[in-house]
Amino acid sequence: MSLRSAPVVEHHGIDTGPALTTWATLKRGVHLSPELKKGIWVTVVLAVLSTLGRVLVPFVVQRITDDGILAEGGPDTGAVARYIGIALVGVVVTALSAYFVNVRLFRASENGLSTLRIRAFRHIHDLAMLTQNSERRGSLVSRVTSDVDTISTFVQFGGLMLLVNIAQISLATVLMVIYSPVLGLVVWLCFVPLFIIIRKFQGIVGRAYTKVRERVGDMLGAISESVVGAQAIRAYGVEDRTSVRIDAAIEEHRKAAIGAQARSVIAFTSGQLVSGLTTGVVLVVGTVLAARGSLTLGELLAFLFLVNLFTQPVQQATEILNEMQNAVAGWRRVIGIIDTPADVADPGDEGVELPRGPITVQFDGVGFAYPGGEPVLHDIDLTIAPRSRVAIVGETGSGKSTLAKLLTRLMDPTTGRVLLDGAELDGIRFSSLRQRVVLVPQEGFLFDGTLLDNLRFGRPQATDDDVRLTLTELGLDAWVATLPFGLATDVGQRGESLSAGERQLVALARAYLADPDLLVLDEATSAVDPGTEVRLQRALDSLTRGRTSIAIAHRLSTAQAADEVIVVDAGRIVERGPHRDLVRQGGVYSRLHESWVAQQASV
Repeated sequence: MSLRSAPVVEHHGIDTGPALTTWATLKRGVHLSPELKKGIWVTVVLAVLSTLGRVLVPFVVQRITDDGILAEGGPDTGAVARYIGIALVGVVVTALSAYFVNVRLFRASENGLSTLRIRAFRHIHDLAMLTQNSERRGSLVSRVTSDVDTISTFVQFGGLMLLVNIAQISLATVLMVIYSPVLGLVVWLCFVPLFIIIRKFQGIVGRAYTKVRERVGDMLGAISESVVGAQAIRAYGVEDRTSVRIDAAIEEHRKAAIGAQARSVIAFTSGQLVSGLTTGVVLVVGTVLAARGSLTLGELLAFLFLVNLFTQPVQQATEILNEMQNAVAGWRRVIGIIDTPADVADPGDEGVELPRGPITVQFDGVGFAYPGGEPVLHDIDLTIAPRSRVAIVGETGSGKSTLAKLLTRLMDPTTGRVLLDGAELDGIRFSSLRQRVVLVPQEGFLFDGTLLDNLRFGRPQATDDDVRLTLTELGLDAWVATLPFGLATDVGQRGESLSAGERQLVALARAYLADPDLLVLDEATSAVDPGTEVRLQRALDSLTRGRTSIAIAHRLSTAQAADEVIVVDAGRIVERGPHRDLVRQGGVYSRLHESWVAQQASV
């Protein structure tokens, strides 16, 4: 039989580069959240309407001055009233347009960023365990929470202001040229150098905010670890050392945030400086033009209002561009998650759907090495018959838990292939694989909720009677009766209201209720006391009856109850057979058994 090698995985960490340009990042971000551009042209039109109300003010000021106050024959109160009415209409249109622009942007941004969060979160679950473990959990969480929040802030507020400011600058420029081409040219000559400087400066600011987002991830990672590991921290009395580590992470974030803000302030203050100088230059040149008769007093006043309408959004734009760089930094981190290849990918509709029934397991020339490390499994050839109960034993680090992860496709082999009923594992749909194969890990993870919720986790459609029957068949009904509220007992976050052994009981009952065809137990009874283990072993007989089961055994009492024992040593299968035969052979298993018996005798 020919062996095929699995593709070499190039990415075992979160994708961090090469970094996209600002424009490319924005374009990709909008592509990932198509709701952001839905109806964008309507929003742009409303933004232009909201701007028209602002640019009406200079026009009204000029007309009131020239046609009303300085009218031939004396002030014309009718003209003044008429233009004031026009200004009021403009104010109302501006207010209504601004309202609808805000509502549309908020709706579009929340819908779009919700899609982005969901997509990033689901992709995290598609990543291989090796990839997930390459980054701290707090940092992963920050990518779909705080990083997306920075995008939301920009899209909802910065995006709105950017639209309005662009429209306002454009209309102000057109009106300035109409009033006085010379003064319009003066204004742009003053601001062109600023635009060039800001464009060059955006790369510096962008890198600074990228560092801020990274420091946020580090800080959340340190804090989340200290919360989850609070018991170990107190047990070893390392509160002070933990505080120092958290303080250091917070300090690094503080420095990065101040550094980014200091760089962004330079651009903002530069805009203020240029705006002030521009107003002064326009006032001087405009006065000269007015004195020569090239401008009326009303036109000069209107032009000064237009200069303010031009300079105000330019100053705001410098700040908005800095906020945009912060958002772009967050966008890059989220895109980095989405662009990280899913090493263990679901074949989807092209995959195989396996029928229900006892499963035959086959390892065909399987080898595995962790990234950057030496191989931990070497050319494993193994066939496990359906309905057989197999125990895999070996010393710590021998590779037995790696076999369990490969069998349940938490990882893919480096070489060779794993087959279930003759179908290659990487060609089986996840929906079929997860239904037919259930892994009970060494630490049974429970979710915050009731005991009933956690038991139903793998089979949510199970009735209360199904759950009670499961507990009865496993001999756990008496234990549940001792809990304060029975099945309604809240297990707490991570199941912390229960002992480690009780959490494993729940994990086993959850697997039984899921009714798999292949059950993989990764040292699933290691935290159970000897008395409970005896009771649980009887339950395991019911759990494994009629289905293929593979137990990664820490306690050799599990191996004694198995039909066959497979011994792994240094990544190779060195022995296999019934417990009694292996004990008599005097090999690796015999030495492990002697050590275990001696340990039990000393307890």
